Amino acid sequence: MTALGELIEIDDQTVLVLGQELDVEHDQPDVANALVHRAGDTLVLVDTGATAPFRAALREATTRVQPWSRALLLTTHGHPDHIANNDLADELGVPAEHYIPALDLDQMRDPTAYWVRSFDRIAGVVPLPPSRVLAGKLMSLFQPMRPFGATTRTYEERPLERIRIGSPAFTGWTFADGAVRVLRSQGHCAGHVIVHLSDCGVLHLSDEANGACGAMADADQLKLQTVLGAASLLFQEGNSAVLTDGHTFAVRHGTEVVSYLDGLLEQATAMWAAALGLTDESRQVRPSAFTARYMEAAADLGLSGANPNAMFNAMMAVNQLRELGLRPETDGADAPWSRPTLHNPVPVLPPTQRI
Repeated sequence: MTALGELIEIDDQTVLVLGQELDVEHDQPDVANALVHRAGDTLVLVDTGATAPFRAALREATTRVQPWSRALLLTTHGHPDHIANNDLADELGVPAEHYIPALDLDQMRDPTAYWVRSFDRIAGVVPLPPSRVLAGKLMSLFQPMRPFGATTRTYEERPLERIRIGSPAFTGWTFADGAVRVLRSQGHCAGHVIVHLSDCGVLHLSDEANGACGAMADADQLKLQTVLGAASLLFQEGNSAVLTDGHTFAVRHGTEVVSYLDGLLEQATAMWAAALGLTDESRQVRPSAFTARYMEAAADLGLSGANPNAMFNAMMAVNQLRELGLRPETDGADAPWSRPTLHNPVPVLPPTQRI
């Protein structure tokens, strides 16, 4: 068992600060893990989590990696469990820079609207409060929410770089004389980035490793699975040595990382196969029935993702239906989904050509 704010020392310059799981029923927000690192004279913070106790743990971690004379805060994506303490960069007493993904800027400005859109997709699929009520409840757990600071800019204001790490090639941005690499991944949500620290060999996947199938409305399953494959190759070639992420509360090393990442890809294909079996039995499928049986299949396979609960399970199941090519037949709550009809229409001949 881990505790919120627990510090795991990776080396004398790198500390992982552990978060916690979401428990809406008990008013507990999820808090993402944060990475604290010193690259030369630069303090590097990767995400800031949420809650005052986690903020205090972050401050403690920064003292462990001293000395530093400047600060760099890197936001991996705009979800509230990663960004609530971002103004911490303004309180460190040194020149600071803070970067966020431009594609996540809207949800950082108006997170309630983002979550309403996400919950609207599962209305009627599982018994939940109305989307706006649920989104408001969820966001209330993360207060105070301070996603922006005095030096906040978007990554996209910088020239895009082509970054090769061994065989895999990425696009993104480098910092601290190339010791810190921010790599575009955009699987878990639209703006998502991952971070590679070259001097200690740490790859921080943030939420790209949250499970076999992304849950968010703006998730991209292909990008998610592609980055997992590229990350596995980094470890196979010895260009990364330590893997961290946003929610598993663990530090993985060396060859165990390859097995872990390959396992996530195997989960994705296993869940695809299970979903196919559930949708090929009839022409139509209702999302509520599919979700229940899909999660039974996941349990049978021993699979789970971060923050397992009814709403995220339903979001993941609806995404899986879309990945299989099904579409809702109407706009009603829990309306049946089916595959589009695939046949050529019978041509209607003009009267002069009819027999």
